[in-house]
Amino acid sequence: MPLVEQSSYHPPLFLWNRHLQTIYPSLFRKVENVRYRRERIDTPDGDFLDLDWSVIGANKLAIISHGLEGNTSRAYMLGMVKAVNEAGWDALARNFRGCSGEPNRLVRFYHSGDTADVETVIEHVLKTASYSEIALIGFRMGGNVTLKYLGERGDSIHSVIRKAVAISVPCDLAASARELARPINKIYMKRFLRMLHQKVKQKAERFPGKISVEGFSNIKTFQEFDDRYTAPLHGFKDARDYWEKASSKPYLPEITIPTLLINAGNDPFLAPQCFPIEEARRNPRFFLEIPSSGGHVGFIVFNSEGTYWSEQRTVAFLNDPDLK
Repeated sequence: MPLVEQSSYHPPLFLWNRHLQTIYPSLFRKVENVRYRRERIDTPDGDFLDLDWSVIGANKLAIISHGLEGNTSRAYMLGMVKAVNEAGWDALARNFRGCSGEPNRLVRFYHSGDTADVETVIEHVLKTASYSEIALIGFRMGGNVTLKYLGERGDSIHSVIRKAVAISVPCDLAASARELARPINKIYMKRFLRMLHQKVKQKAERFPGKISVEGFSNIKTFQEFDDRYTAPLHGFKDARDYWEKASSKPYLPEITIPTLLINAGNDPFLAPQCFPIEEARRNPRFFLEIPSSGGHVGFIVFNSEGTYWSEQRTVAFLNDPDLK
């Protein structure tokens, strides 16, 4: 049962291509009527996290994490915030370190396996608010962090955290890095590196001698970027060590709450290893749904509510009374 054999998603006819399904939302989707209240909290290591709240006075909270070089103002984040609000949930959209519009304080920034900040946010919520139920939602990198966090905590997870949904997740980071290094995905790789270059430049200006942008133009793949920056800044030996330790896939068997992973079969970012079919078959709490189409964080539908299929599916999963 945890392997969802038949998915209900079907793309609009004119968005038949996986690249169109991936690119269209980032260029053309507009989500209105989401109003955030920002809160800044300190981290145990002397940094800060910026949290964006959208509160309707509910007794249930969805904590939502964005993807690599994203932020809480991306259309997919706003769309999910709006959808969970309309379904009776407060929303807390969290920015990863350095992604909220202001550089973080330390030379380090964020990475795909950084679950400590998830725990910091959850502990803050538990101390300052009163919710009967918390759900975790993550896109892309944020989905990997979410799944890894759930697996790490296993049976010891906070009892108020009841469900989770992860969307378009590179749960095998090494395989995804190889997939994005393929020539057909050059447009995505160049975009990621362009954004990361700006972040590294900011760091180099603030921390001269600790980080440098010299020769950055020679970096063409995630392996080269992670070898030079991500791994040494965050305590890993190299890119391969980082990918092995930060990937969520090995942690999936330890998940103990109802958790849904949605990865489109035609996602250009994901290699076959990013579809954990056997893990879903063996863990009755881990559900895997593989729509044949949808692209990367796409799942476009056109309706009067402006709600995408991934948001509808997430809300249905969170509000399903039979999943406990």
